[in-house]
Amino acid sequence: MAQRIIIADDHPLFRTALGHAVGKVWPEAAIVEASSAGEARTALGEGEPEALLLDLHMEDSNGLSVLMDMRQDFPALPIAIVSASEETRVFAAASQLGAAAFIPKSSGLDEMRSALAAVRDGDRWFPDCDGSEDDDLAKIASLTPAQRRILGAIRQGLLNKQIAYELDISEATVKAHITAIFRKLGVNNRTQAVLLAAKLDVDQPVADSASV
Repeated sequence: MAQRIIIADDHPLFRTALGHAVGKVWPEAAIVEASSAGEARTALGEGEPEALLLDLHMEDSNGLSVLMDMRQDFPALPIAIVSASEETRVFAAASQLGAAAFIPKSSGLDEMRSALAAVRDGDRWFPDCDGSEDDDLAKIASLTPAQRRILGAIRQGLLNKQIAYELDISEATVKAHITAIFRKLGVNNRTQAVLLAAKLDVDQPVADSASV
């Protein structure tokens, strides 16, 4: 099967720029463009590519949750995050959650090519960061996909009845999941869970879990 590289970003001009970098690193690869996480999943359903270049902010995704979901469903897939974020904590979080690279959108073409070449060769590439791991992120990563969906609904402020309706499950099941979520995260209520889960965001500062 021919090589394929999926570029998932909702800005056409930036997809074009990434495509130029990809063409230098994988000259024989077919480039598949996606403007949303859903489109990227559809492309992945046609066979895993050599790599996925993934923006963290698209119409159906926001933050590091999309990386967790992709890593859960495609564990062998090299994922290079491409983001406007310049925060060291976001670089470190993406590394901890299994990304193969983090390419800031401010990077020049040569730097993009260097990062992608590292991914091609089975290496990792990240801007300078201390490499320390965050225990709270490890707790979030321990949640099942269903629990992460419910945590996302809690962050939206939905009540148990609304969550049950949205996910087509019983309220009793929602309550059981929430109990398990609180236990895994080491929190006692929804507010604490929401504050801890904010570490998945990339565009705002988050509270220190010690103050939760």
